[in-house]
Amino acid sequence: MEAIMTAATINTTSQNKFEKLKAEKDGLSVKAELEKFATLGWEAMDETDRDHRLKWLGVFFRPVTPGKFMMRLRLPNGILNSSQMRVLAEVVQRYGDDGCADITTRQNFQLRGIRIEDLPEIFNRFREVELTSVQSGMDNVRNITGDPIAGLDASELYDTRELVEQIQAMITNNGVGNAEFSNLPRKFNIAITGGRDNSVHAEINDLAFVPAFTDGNFGFNILVGGFFSAKRCDAAIPLNAWVPPQDVVAVCRAILEVYRDNGLRANRQKSRLMWLIDEWGLERFREEVELRLGKSLLPGAAHDEIDWEKRDHIGIHKQKQSDLYYAGLQIPVGRLYAEDMFEIARLAEVYGTSEIRLTVEQNIVIPNISDVRLASFFTESLLGKFKINPEPLTRALVSCTGAQFCNFALIETKNRALAMIKALESELEMTQPVRIHWTGCPNSCGQPQVADIGLMGTKARKNGKPVEGVDIYMGGKVGKDAHLGTCVTKGVPCDDLQPVLQELLVTHFGAKPKVLVNT
Repeated sequence: MEAIMTAATINTTSQNKFEKLKAEKDGLSVKAELEKFATLGWEAMDETDRDHRLKWLGVFFRPVTPGKFMMRLRLPNGILNSSQMRVLAEVVQRYGDDGCADITTRQNFQLRGIRIEDLPEIFNRFREVELTSVQSGMDNVRNITGDPIAGLDASELYDTRELVEQIQAMITNNGVGNAEFSNLPRKFNIAITGGRDNSVHAEINDLAFVPAFTDGNFGFNILVGGFFSAKRCDAAIPLNAWVPPQDVVAVCRAILEVYRDNGLRANRQKSRLMWLIDEWGLERFREEVELRLGKSLLPGAAHDEIDWEKRDHIGIHKQKQSDLYYAGLQIPVGRLYAEDMFEIARLAEVYGTSEIRLTVEQNIVIPNISDVRLASFFTESLLGKFKINPEPLTRALVSCTGAQFCNFALIETKNRALAMIKALESELEMTQPVRIHWTGCPNSCGQPQVADIGLMGTKARKNGKPVEGVDIYMGGKVGKDAHLGTCVTKGVPCDDLQPVLQELLVTHFGAKPKVLVNT
């Protein structure tokens, strides 16, 4: 029987800081030390455990808020229930003004304000409602994304939910941690879409499965190598391989094993999957995957079934189930507070079947609302805050965490983005949504390269002094024929950004200045 590869057994040629700390001690091992950490307190902990290994449990030390940690969940396909939402609300509620939850661009939650002393109790609460945060940070597979309306959409070709759950179970050993995949060269993103509109942004994932038919049989074309980093951004490329649904999990395992055992580890800026594909060539990479899989992969289908423009799922939409609807609520920049989360849980129970779904645009879907309950649903006060018919710019706004909580961010994003959009909407009449994405640094968590207008935090100069600024990206396209945008302007001071955005919206997106009426 082949031995399981772990942090201690992988043969690396590098002794960089991160490879050393992984070789010394697998990050999953700190799971047994939570009670000790809670007693010691964050300041007395071993710094490597605190700053790095806790990330294997989804717990992140934040230097900009010392003593207040972030927790990242795993929510496969972005699905949770009202009981789970209430537990998350209770966790952030205890931290008062410091506690909040952010929906991420991977259909996930990040909780803020967490204290190390509370970790044992929090993990116990998670277990009670079948939540896990294991392997959600550092060199692990991140949250697996799928169609946010899987199983609801009459036009879908395949319901992705079960496949996503199976992949999660394989990677994390059913949520308790799996040393087979706890030491990848770098992080790894997986997405599966069974619809026609590329709701998961397949092109920006290390591994993606998109619907395709071959000889009349349904399956998936495989894309590999998509990623964003400070050094390089690349769209995923076809592996020229097609798999039926029943082989998806095994192919995921094979690709992860090849990457784990052969991925480049000397330079962390060159450790994502695409760098290995560059070094080997696509054909050799495919051959190595087939060796692990134990059989040949079928050639890719000539074309995939992504033939729709991207939908945002905001508003009220009919499901394929008779007399049922789903409601897409726009959550400005994805930020929720405890009272919001309790209310969302209540709405899901009163009007739906307790299910709640997240989207990669940082919004929420409540499914399974009966047609006879819609009129009452429309009267709920929460819809005044989280709208089903928001203004066009607010509707398509996405933002990373920003400098308020993230030490990598060069600028504040979420609060600035909201203020900027409010100002622009007061001045402009929009005929269409325009996707504006903010990210605080070149790590691109806010994904500016897929936006109509992307704003990447940087340091600019104004009147000879350094100030917060942005590089502006344009031309990103999602859905059918998706491709990445490019940087068109560098170093615009944030204080000077509003008129620049106004001009872009007027020139490229048909916006018109509002006519102010004197009263």
